[in-house]
Amino acid sequence: MIRIIAVGKLKEKALSMLVEEYTKRLRPFTKLEIVEVADESAPMSNSDASNAMVKEKEGERILAKIKDNEYVILLDLWGEMMSSEAFAKKLEQLQTYSTSNLTFVIAGSLGPGENVYRRCNARLKLSEMTFTHQMTRVILLEQVYRAYMIRNHNPYHK
Repeated sequence: MIRIIAVGKLKEKALSMLVEEYTKRLRPFTKLEIVEVADESAPMSNSDASNAMVKEKEGERILAKIKDNEYVILLDLWGEMMSSEAFAKKLEQLQTYSTSNLTFVIAGSLGPGENVYRRCNARLKLSEMTFTHQMTRVILLEQVYRAYMIRNHNPYHK
């Protein structure tokens, strides 16, 4: 099972349609669940302390959705980058030898709180570029789908 826990709702129809498309494509390969948690309004002061408070509150909402037996991969600007092939191999290894319950976390616009960092088992960086957390959801779904295509020797990857 693949779960994605994301802060905030998808607001753009085009992105929602892409999420639906990749959700449909993944059905034959894995159970997929997307969980949205509310984002916290950032105070106008935008100080380090207020940002930390926002990240901590969003983190509490994320952590409330994670079960003990889940392997948690945080999408993080300072995470490990890997090729699509390496990502496919990593998912296969985790689902074969560790756990079938993989949870990806997409934090809010300010990033994850320390509480989320402490809970994650791995950190993944999708790119050197920065994407909105809403676009990140689509990019992650496409890469998960691509990983299953690679594992099944499907020409989609080429």
